[in-house]
Parts: sequence; C-alpha cells; structure tokens
Amino acid sequence: MSTPSDDLASRARAIFSRLRSAEPVEERSGDAAESGISATVPEATLPSTAAPGPSVMTVPVGGSPTPSLAQMARQAKEDFEATPADVVRPLPRILAIANQKGGVGKTTTAVNLGAGLAELGYRVLIVDLDPQSNATTGLGVNARNLESSVYDAIMNETPIEDCIEPTAVRNLFVAPATIDLAGAEIELVPAFSRELKLRRALDTIDGEFDYTLIDCPPSLGLLTVNGLAAADEVVVPIQCEYYALEGLGQLLRNVQLVQSNLNPKLEVSAIILTMYDARTKLAEQVAQEVRDHFGPKVCRNLVPRTVRLSEAPSFGQPIIVFDPSSRGAIAYRELAKEVSGGAPQRSG
Repeated sequence: MSTPSDDLASRARAIFSRLRSAEPVEERSGDAAESGISATVPEATLPSTAAPGPSVMTVPVGGSPTPSLAQMARQAKEDFEATPADVVRPLPRILAIANQKGGVGKTTTAVNLGAGLAELGYRVLIVDLDPQSNATTGLGVNARNLESSVYDAIMNETPIEDCIEPTAVRNLFVAPATIDLAGAEIELVPAFSRELKLRRALDTIDGEFDYTLIDCPPSLGLLTVNGLAAADEVVVPIQCEYYALEGLGQLLRNVQLVQSNLNPKLEVSAIILTMYDARTKLAEQVAQEVRDHFGPKVCRNLVPRTVRLSEAPSFGQPIIVFDPSSRGAIAYRELAKEVSGGAPQRSG
C-alpha cells in the first residue's frame, strides 16, 4: 500500500522524467517571442536594441510550460556539467541568490553564506533587494533608523557607498532594504534603462568587496531582473520538497532571457539544497533527483532543517555568531568553503 510520502516522491521523480523525455518545442521569434516573455518578465523589461543572442524557447501565455521548461533544463544541465560548483573563480564575484518561490532559504543563505565567507577573511557585501528587508534585520540593522537604503541607490541615484552599513561580523557589510522597495517595481516601469539601475549603482564600488551577494525577492519582477543583470553568477537555493522543483525551469528560462538580452556573462554557478530533513524519505529522493539531473553544479554540502537556523534572525545574528557549533553553522561554513573554491584573498 502506497504512503503519502511515496506518492510525493513519485510526483517529484515525474518532473525530471518529463524534463528528460519532453519533445523540443517550436522556436519563436519577434512578436511571438515577446508574447511568451510577457508571461513572466514584462515585455518592455528587455531592451529591443540588445545584441542578438541565442533563440529562446517560449510558450504562449496560459499555455503549458512543460516543453519550455524541458528545453531550459536540458540546456542548464549541459552548462552545469561544464563547470562544477567548487571551481576556483577570480575575485571579485557578484552572486545573485534567486528563486521565485518563497520560503526556500534565499535570505537565510545570503546572510549565512555571506557570514561564512567573511569568516574566511573575504570582504563581503550583502545587497538586500527584497522589500521585506529580512536580510537587513537578520544582520541586526534596524531599517527604521536608516538615512538611505538600496531604494535610494536605485531610484534616486544615491551613491551606494552612502547606504552601506557594517554588521557585527568582521568583513561583513549590508546595503539595507526598506519597505520603500515595494513601490520600486511600479516606479521602475517608466524609468529609462530600468533593468540596469542596480548594476550602475554597484559599478561605483567595483573591486571594494571580494563577494557581493544580492538577496533577490521571491518573484520574477523588475527587482529580480535588476539583481540578475548586476550579477556575474546565480546561486539557486532549492528546498528539498516537491513544490520547490516546479518553478525551477521557469527560473532557468528567465536567467537565459537576461543572459541573452542584458547580461551575457551571467551563469548559474551553484544549486544549494536547503531545509534537508534526513528523517524523511522524500527529502532524500528529491536531493538525489536534483543531483542526477544537474550534476556537479549541485553543492555537495546540504543545509539541514534546524530550529537554531530559524531562531538566529530574531536575534539579528548569522548562525555562525548565534550558535557557532550548531549543525546549521557547520553547514554554512563548509558551504562557504565550497562556493569560494579556496580562492586566494586579494591584497590591498
């Protein structure tokens, strides 16, 4: 007799089965391609004068996303196999922590991975691009007491160095967010070159930090597009549950859209498995399916589901400060070593 866990595991496996077996879809270009983009990224988000890139597989609004998801996942798999997650990359690096699904551990990963990298001696900046400002409060910064924030850097062209705040962790800094960012999605619509606002802000501090981690909001709107356009790499946290798999293909498709039209150097550099509960069969099966499909780009180190990781933000501290010996702290320390690949620190 099948159990609910078995049923969910079967559904999770079915996703990757469809990705492997789905037939290619017809390529679209011109107006047809734009109508497909509008399902996730506003039509005007991508500039019409951008240099031509590889054709993008799209589906009509309201249509089934499975074929396009399959095409993107297969392409992503080829890219992933070419460059493992722990390859040594030159500094400085700008990483966007992105996944349009909420509750998968983006902010937790941004804060604690940043703290882990800072503990290794790298200078780290966390850019909080989420209007909920959880990364800001999770690092002990009170958003109500700020004179300027990421909103001002994006919308008012305030120098981003004027927004940066220190944290309790040596070498770790944050460009904080406030609730004002919630209105930025609408205010950006008529703005000129709206997709590149964050990139231009970060260009003014180019080279000052070894790692810049951008905590993207749980959406595929203009703020996330700004984060992807400003980054060199995308790090995707995936919760070890069935629903976390469903939006992955859509995210990968949008990464390629940004890559083709706004940021040719953008690549998905790592997938991090979060909220792993070793007591459940489903978590183990989902983790294995992700590893089987995406290969060496999936980080070896898992982030476990622990109470201490959930408690740390309420004290405004990363887990390595809140409980240095906890399983969560150990996991993020090891993850920081894996993501950095042991890159030598820069002098000066």
